[in-house]
Amino acid sequence: MTSRGADMHGSSDKKKAVVLVSGGMDSAVVIAMAREQGFAPYALSVDYGQRHTSELEAAARVAAQQGAIAHKTVRIDLRSIGGSALTDDIDVPLDEVAGDEAIPVTYVPARNTIMLSVALGWAEVLGSADLFCGVNAVDYSGYPDCRPEFISAFERLANLATKAGVEGAGIRVHAPLQHLSKADIAREGVRLGVDFAATVSCYLADDAGRACGHCDACRLRADGFAAAGIADPTRYV
Repeated sequence: MTSRGADMHGSSDKKKAVVLVSGGMDSAVVIAMAREQGFAPYALSVDYGQRHTSELEAAARVAAQQGAIAHKTVRIDLRSIGGSALTDDIDVPLDEVAGDEAIPVTYVPARNTIMLSVALGWAEVLGSADLFCGVNAVDYSGYPDCRPEFISAFERLANLATKAGVEGAGIRVHAPLQHLSKADIAREGVRLGVDFAATVSCYLADDAGRACGHCDACRLRADGFAAAGIADPTRYV
């Protein structure tokens, strides 16, 4: 587990929030939104055994650029249980269009549940009642743990399962991108001054963070920039 701290002028006057930062475009926008809403952001990334570390390096860049009070990376070995193209010896689909009801092989079992649970634990330690995550239910890959129903259920669990919740702190899980399209997210990021060139979304990014341009994450990202009429800053192989 690694962490980095940075001082932010006036942060002691702001409410603390733990923000999940993956290194992709969505979480970069979320941490910027948390700051705009007056929160002092504590960035949390999870090294879960994904195929590459480029996105974790991007997460560190994003956290620094967005003035995170601290950035912590926690290691949880989801590769030990596998079950996903991102954590097992399963090919990542390229240039495929899944059916509306299909859950693709890039779904990582329980990933968002685990990440939010770790964020919840750190929030309790920090005395924070607010968690932010970048899940999206509009332009997403069919993952069950990106749905609004999941976020609502996790918030209820958080208030039942923690000392802070039982004592009435009122844990809140913010998912401000839930109902935005990828184009909307791109526009919001530009409005907030997010440096999308610093982010990595690709499932198969190389060591330099360059994207493949063919996986589901790449196609959703590229389509979002195109629909928003924003130049795509992604570096491709």
